[in-house]
Amino acid sequence: MDTKDMFALFERQIIDYHKTDSVDAPTHNPYGTDTFEHLLWEKSYVDTVQWHLEDLIRPEDVDPVEALRLKRWIDRSNQRRTDMVEQIDDHFMRQFAAVEVRPDAKINTETPAWAIDRLSILALKIYHFGIEVARTDVDEAQHARCLAKYNTLLEQRADLMQAIDDLLQELADGRKRMKLYRQMKMYNDPMLNPMLYNKK
Repeated sequence: MDTKDMFALFERQIIDYHKTDSVDAPTHNPYGTDTFEHLLWEKSYVDTVQWHLEDLIRPEDVDPVEALRLKRWIDRSNQRRTDMVEQIDDHFMRQFAAVEVRPDAKINTETPAWAIDRLSILALKIYHFGIEVARTDVDEAQHARCLAKYNTLLEQRADLMQAIDDLLQELADGRKRMKLYRQMKMYNDPMLNPMLYNKK
């Protein structure tokens, strides 16, 4: 599965979400639960919901109780997002497990999954900037600013997709070596966050 297929999957998920445009609506994942595509769809869904949770918490007049509920939701979403990125990397570790790594192989600055995470967020940016570019209730200056940013996002998409495809090929050829460092998040761990374990 190359990045063209991944991005198309992300786009389909985002469009599916916006049929209801509700953070409470369930996703309709069309892929089997044991497939890589299922995992990518779920990852995109988590990103899409979190995008809109961040919107909901922004207004200055948001009810404080509601804001706290949203903040807790965002925290859980961040943890789920991290867990899913690591599952995506587990997929690639299995995929490249039998590759004979060259002696001079180097480690990439980020794993394939974290790059794919960026591609998922980029799909959301492109979708929402596309809406802004299509607006007819803004002046020419605003439209020009949005169009310039939209075009930059499209250029960024092409560069990122090429970089990910290159990385996957380098891993398949043994020219790059995969090494995983699990995320060491402390803020939501009751054993590691002093604000939590000191309350015991």
